[in-house]
Amino acid sequence: MIVAGDDGLAHRLAHELRNVYGEQVTLVVPPSERNVRPPVVVRAAGTASALLDRMSAAVNRAAGNGTTGGAGSSEPGPHAGMLEAVEATEAVLAQAGAERAAALALVYDDDETNIRAALTARRLNPRLRLVLRLYNRRLGQHIEELLDQASVLSADPGDGTTEPGDLDASTTVLSDADTAAPALAATAITGTSKVVQTDRLLLRAVERQPPAPGEVADPGLHTLALLSATSSDPAGADGSEGSGDQGPRLLPDAAAVAAATGRGTVVLQQVSYAYSGTSMSGGRGRGVVPPFASLFSQRLRWSLAGMVGCVIALAIALTIATGDHPVHATYLTLLDLFAINDPALGASMPRQILQLLSGLVGLLLLPVLLAAVLEALGTFRSGSAVRKPPRGLSGHVVLLGLGKIGTRVLTRLRELNIPVVCVEADPDARGLATARRLRVPVVLGDVTQEGVLEAAKINRAQALLALTSADTTNLEAVLYGRSVRPDLRVVLRLYDDDFATAVYRTLRAAHPGATTRSRSVSHLSAPAFAGAMMGRQTQILGTIPVERRVLLFAAMRVGGHAQLEGRTVGEAFRAGSWRVLALDTGVSPGSEGAGEDARPSGLVWDLPATYVLRAEDRVVLAATRRGLAELLGRRRGERAGI
Repeated sequence: MIVAGDDGLAHRLAHELRNVYGEQVTLVVPPSERNVRPPVVVRAAGTASALLDRMSAAVNRAAGNGTTGGAGSSEPGPHAGMLEAVEATEAVLAQAGAERAAALALVYDDDETNIRAALTARRLNPRLRLVLRLYNRRLGQHIEELLDQASVLSADPGDGTTEPGDLDASTTVLSDADTAAPALAATAITGTSKVVQTDRLLLRAVERQPPAPGEVADPGLHTLALLSATSSDPAGADGSEGSGDQGPRLLPDAAAVAAATGRGTVVLQQVSYAYSGTSMSGGRGRGVVPPFASLFSQRLRWSLAGMVGCVIALAIALTIATGDHPVHATYLTLLDLFAINDPALGASMPRQILQLLSGLVGLLLLPVLLAAVLEALGTFRSGSAVRKPPRGLSGHVVLLGLGKIGTRVLTRLRELNIPVVCVEADPDARGLATARRLRVPVVLGDVTQEGVLEAAKINRAQALLALTSADTTNLEAVLYGRSVRPDLRVVLRLYDDDFATAVYRTLRAAHPGATTRSRSVSHLSAPAFAGAMMGRQTQILGTIPVERRVLLFAAMRVGGHAQLEGRTVGEAFRAGSWRVLALDTGVSPGSEGAGEDARPSGLVWDLPATYVLRAEDRVVLAATRRGLAELLGRRRGERAGI
C-alpha cells in the first residue's frame, strides 16, 4: 500500500496500516518531512514557551530511548519504505509501485494536489483502490463517481456488463475535518452526545455516570466502553491504550460491565436512519436574510412600542371625550399624528387638547422612524461583516481558529444550538464566510496578544476550544484561559498524540478540578482512512473518542468474514474487538423500495443473541482499531498477489 501526504496524517496512517493491519507500506512525503517534526510557530512567551520546551524535551527523550514509534507507542516513527518527493507525480507513483499496489491514500492538505495525483494513479493502475482526503464535500462526490467510472471503463471487456460494484478498485473520499469535528465538538460540551452521522445512518452514544457509588449506569442499547477508574485522579491513568486495567475498556462483555461498579460508561443511545428532514444543519441559505427581530435594536423596539401605546391611549381618550366610534376616533388620531387633519377650531376643549398631544406625538415619531430606517439599512450592510460578541454573553464556547478543522467544528456546534464566539487572526480565513452565514460573533486578532481573549468574553465562557495549527498558540491560550477561570473546560488540538498526552497529564495535574482534553486530529481520523483502504465491502461510518482511545463504527457485508458468517449475534461478539449493533436491511421504513419482501423494519437494532448472521446480511458494528483490522485485514496470499 502507498500513502502520500505532507503532514502528520500521512505518518499516522502509514503507522496504522503497518502496525495495526500488518500491511507493507510505502510512504511518500516531502523531503523536509522525513526526519524533521513539522514546524511549530513559536509565538508564545513566558509560561507557555517554558512548558512547551519541557514537554518537547520529555517526548524527545522518550524517542531517544526507543519508545517512540514502537509497538507500545501511539506515535509513528520512521518508516523503512519511504520516498522523498515534493508531490506525487507520475514518476514518483511509478517508483512507489502504484502499478502493482493494492491501495493508494492521497492525504495532502491541498485538495487540488490530491485530485491531480488521483487522476494520474487511476491512469497508471485502473484496479487501484484510492482513498482521497478532500475538504470540499460536493467536489468529493463528483470526483469519486468520476474515478469509479474511469475504473469501470478501463476494466470493461467491451460488452458493457461491468459495474462499479464488480470491481475492488473503489474510490473513497474522506475528510479528516469531518471525521474529527464531531468528536472535538462533543468533547467541549458537558453532556453532549457523541454522534456519528452519514448520509443514511445516525448513531448516537452518550457518557453516563452511575447513579450511586457501587452501582452500574444504565446500559442503554449496548455498553460501548467503560471509562477509566481513575478519571478523576490527576496522577491516575490518562485513558490511553497503555493505561492498563485502570484505563478505559472498549466493548466490554456483560460480566465486565456488571463488575465495573462506580465507573462511568459510554452507551449506545440510538441507531436509526438519518432522514434529510431531520438534519441538524441549518441549510445553505441560513443566515443570508437576517430575522426580523435582528433588524432593530431592543431600545428602538421599545420606542416603537411606546409610540403605538400613545396612539392607542389618545384614540381611547378621544372616544371618551367626543363619544365617537373607536375606529373613527383612531382614524382622527392618526390624521392629527401625521399633521394632515384640519385644526379643531370651534371644537370642544378636550378635542383641541387631544389634537395638540397627537401633534406632539407625531413630532416624536419622526426621529423614531428615521432611526428604524437607518438601523435596518445598517443591519443589511453589516450582513457581510463579522459580528461582535454581544454584551452580557455568557455560557458560550470560545473557538480559536477558523481553518478546515475549526470551520467544521463551528458548524457542528451551531447545529447543536450552542452559542459560539470565534477568534481568528487571518482576516481571509476560509471559516469567516461560514461564521457570517451562521451569524456567529468573531474577534479578529492574534490570540496571543493582550485583550483578544477578553474581547471574546473568556471570563464568562463555558469552554475553550483551541484548534489553530500552532501548538504553542493553542497551549498559551489554554494557560491564559485557566489563569482567568481555573475551572474552564479546555480542549486542545495538538500535532502528535505523544505530545497531546504530555500536555493532558500536565494540565490535569495542575488543574484537577477542571476538565482537560487534548486531541490529535490525525489520531482521530487515521483509523477511518485505514479502514477505507481495505476495500469497498466496508463503509467506515465514523469514530468517537473514548478518553484517549478511539472506537470505530462500520457497516459491512457478513459474507467473506468467517468471524461473522454462520454465527449467532452472541457468538460473533468478541469483547474488546467488535460487536454487532444492528442489521441494516437497506430499506428504510416508508421508502419506495420497502415492498412485501422487505423486513418490517429497515434497521433492526434489537437483534436477539440467537439470530444467525447470513452471508447476504449487512450489519452495523462497533470495533476497536485492532478488531477492525482483524475483520478487514487481507490474507497473506492477497498481500503477496497470489
